[in-house]
Amino acid sequence: MPGSGTPLFLARRSYRRRRMMDAARLLPLVGLVLILLPMLWHPGETPVPDTARGMIYLFAVWVGLILAAAALARGLAPALDAEEEAEGSRPETGEG
Repeated sequence: MPGSGTPLFLARRSYRRRRMMDAARLLPLVGLVLILLPMLWHPGETPVPDTARGMIYLFAVWVGLILAAAALARGLAPALDAEEEAEGSRPETGEG
């Protein structure tokens, strides 16, 4: 196919769905890295601990992960519903 000159066509809907599924699989790893990131911070030069800054960061990461998971779930819901309908339309075999 290298000599044909025609581009490889991928259906846009299935391509986006697969990339969203990849993002959903990577979200826990990204969350873990973001949550463990404050361990690399250097302590402040003040005698008072910088726990407020760390707690605000962790809360922001937590909220961000929730929003990202909700957005991915909302985007993947139609594809998963269609997949369930396709599986449910098959006739049952064997047991019964």
